[in-house]
Amino acid sequence: MALVPVLGMTALAACGSDGDGDGDTSPSATVRPSAPATASFTGAVPSALESFAASAKASVSAAASSASARASEFEASVSAEVARAGTAAEKELKDVDGRGNATADVSLTGKPRAETGGLLAVVVNITNRSDDTASYAVQVDFHAPDGKVVETRYVGAEDLAPGERALPLAISRKPPEPQLTAKIAKAQRY
Repeated sequence: MALVPVLGMTALAACGSDGDGDGDTSPSATVRPSAPATASFTGAVPSALESFAASAKASVSAAASSASARASEFEASVSAEVARAGTAAEKELKDVDGRGNATADVSLTGKPRAETGGLLAVVVNITNRSDDTASYAVQVDFHAPDGKVVETRYVGAEDLAPGERALPLAISRKPPEPQLTAKIAKAQRY
């Protein structure tokens, strides 16, 4: 019976030794984390990978939302500028007799409907062929197969230097059928 307490002390002394043989018996212990108390959890504890993925997804979502907001602001800004330029061009062409003085400086190029969401859109190629800085106003009429004008759009370009080119779009908002044909009705350099 006396042997059991001695072995217990030896084992205890061995646990307290740092193992370098210098007799230092300062206690050493390995801290082991305990499992979380799961009594108040609902569902499973997410893994670190799941938590990281959720955080990354939230960051991407926030970035996409921010990009979408910036895109909407840009689109509104562009739409406002297009509307302003269209109104200015319409006003400039109001008192123009005939087809105007710049029809030779303007041409149309069609855009594939696949690139325009199915809408009829034409690029209005405006080139300042004069020797001075000039602005341009252009009226584009969209004609039905019977020749009747069913829609009119106005575009413009301001302060083009000699030789400079602008490429505004004229977009019809009519349905794809019947197929319309875009033609330059008036073009004025001012």
